[in-house]
Amino acid sequence: MATINVRQMDDDVVRRLKERAGLNNRSLEGEVRHILEGVVADDMWAKRTSFLALAARLRRGTEGRTQTPAEVLIREDRDSGHRDIR
Repeated sequence: MATINVRQMDDDVVRRLKERAGLNNRSLEGEVRHILEGVVADDMWAKRTSFLALAARLRRGTEGRTQTPAEVLIREDRDSGHRDIR
């Protein structure tokens, strides 16, 4: 197994990690390990890959269609007298 050293941690962050570890009946090291394992389990790369696949599928689905530029749609909306009331 590998070892990771984290230097120059803010004292308040370490204090809160220790509190969290105590609430979860873990050591500080165990809590940090648990947090890191959870972050990796979210698998952001899988989410990114999934998003890129969806974007590619949408591009293929709209390929060859005429697209109205956003500025044209905005101008049409403004010229129609439409008001966004907040």
